[in-house]
Amino acid sequence: MNLSRLDLNLVIALRALLEERNVTRAGQRVGLSQPAMSAALSRLRRHFDDDLLARVGGHYELTALGQVLLDRVATAYDLLERLFASQADFDPAKESREFKLVASDYAVAVFGAELAGAVHREAPGIRLRFAQTPTTVVDATDTLLSTTDGLLMPHGVISGFPATDLYDDRWVFLVAEDHPDVGDRLTREDLARLPWVTYQRTYDAPAVRQLGMLGIEPRVEVSLDSFQVMPLLVAGTRRIALVQARLARLCAPSAAVRVVEPPHDAVPLREALWWHPVHTHDAAHIWLRETAARIGGRLAGVW
Repeated sequence: MNLSRLDLNLVIALRALLEERNVTRAGQRVGLSQPAMSAALSRLRRHFDDDLLARVGGHYELTALGQVLLDRVATAYDLLERLFASQADFDPAKESREFKLVASDYAVAVFGAELAGAVHREAPGIRLRFAQTPTTVVDATDTLLSTTDGLLMPHGVISGFPATDLYDDRWVFLVAEDHPDVGDRLTREDLARLPWVTYQRTYDAPAVRQLGMLGIEPRVEVSLDSFQVMPLLVAGTRRIALVQARLARLCAPSAAVRVVEPPHDAVPLREALWWHPVHTHDAAHIWLRETAARIGGRLAGVW
């Protein structure tokens, strides 16, 4: 396939056609007349050698290939939009732009709040939008990064993409402040017999894999997709929870829990900002990365 022969406007038309499944509405969406959109559909059909939209009764349905292309064209559109939005120069005090970052609520609480503070002070026209890390992050990292400005995630879960290291953290346990069976430190026997509250998406985290290597199989009683809620599900119970020390320091004072050390040398974590290579030379994104690294460096000296 020769990309130089392709009209990138067809990407816009393809997305509208597949999402609207109606030539007239697709044309209205992108500002084309019905004949012009029909002509675009004809060109797309010739290119893919497929109808893409098949008339069924009084409406159109996607063909099998059209269904496959539905998600791909959305990703391609977002990637092209970000590519052509790249800038050679960027003045944070004057520019207006939104950055979308994917992160766990742990990363937002510990790092995102600090980043948002810096943006508020230094770049009043910049907006931050945080989105929850999806369960598909490991299997569809490229797709995720191509539709966002960055992903906050520790090393050891994904690889193969550029990243800026931010700060280190370590793992500790939370127990109820009046837990009858736990002193200042947990034992490996405690980890095996006590019920757990777990974060649903840490299945690939090195610290969790380490437990398996030690022969410890957590007896999960409650699982959820929020780190910040975990202290509330530990308080007043016999449950334990493995959390990051920085988050424990933030949450423990407002919940009836206390922090205890693990019985083993838990693998520490190094939080990083990951991004798609398309952003590497974008001046605005460079500013974001440099600001993130500066905030991370400031956190590095605070425990």
